[in-house]
Amino acid sequence: MTARVSWISLTPVKALALEHVDEIDLGEDGLDGDRRFYLIDENSRLVSDIGRHGPLQLVGAGYDAENDVLTLTLVDGTVISAEVVRGDELATNFHSRPRTARRVPGPWDDALSAVAGEPVRLVAPEFGAADRGRGGAASLLGQASLGAIAAVLGVDSVDGRRFRMNFGVEGLEPHAEDSWIGRRVQLGDAVIVPQGNVGRCAITTQNPDTGRPDLGTLKALARYRSEVPTTEPLPFGIHAAVAEPGRVKLGDPVSAL
Repeated sequence: MTARVSWISLTPVKALALEHVDEIDLGEDGLDGDRRFYLIDENSRLVSDIGRHGPLQLVGAGYDAENDVLTLTLVDGTVISAEVVRGDELATNFHSRPRTARRVPGPWDDALSAVAGEPVRLVAPEFGAADRGRGGAASLLGQASLGAIAAVLGVDSVDGRRFRMNFGVEGLEPHAEDSWIGRRVQLGDAVIVPQGNVGRCAITTQNPDTGRPDLGTLKALARYRSEVPTTEPLPFGIHAAVAEPGRVKLGDPVSAL
């Protein structure tokens, strides 16, 4: 069976709900419109969707790049939409690393602060908010890997949204995507070079429909993946740099070159 793209997901605001699309332009900075903004707390530290911030992943987000308009959809159906205004530059703490960004003042802060349960501010980095910079411009996960962890957990299936990966790939053996690290991989019209494994954190334990922990994904990974050679602990999926930008569509073939 030929390996093919089985899902494409992104979010314009890191930590908010994933949007699934049928096709996307993939460039050196990542998927068009993906993670173009992130949230910081009162100490300018990245606000993630881990732990008490789980409800953030229930907030939908859409970004119209042509008109520079950001739209949020809250759980109760309230829609907040406005043109993006980039303000003063500030230094932020992004996963314990410094990252320069610009304040994005607007109607979103109050709404997202209420969801997060603490004051948060929206900011825009220069090149998007990929965790690993351009080396993490895209992330991939084989669908069969979801079946493998489901078997360890003793459940029928595991929702791929828990792992917040950009591309799903069907037609691979479980964790076969790990073998692509360091190789050129054709992904639709684009060519990527996987740089390493994605080490997992507590968000994978959270139900993407409730934001609440309800599945022992980390214990399962420790149980059956702890001895696997990896670039990050508790590996599940891979992150990649983009060598040749291009269009990627659902059903496109995926293969190591």
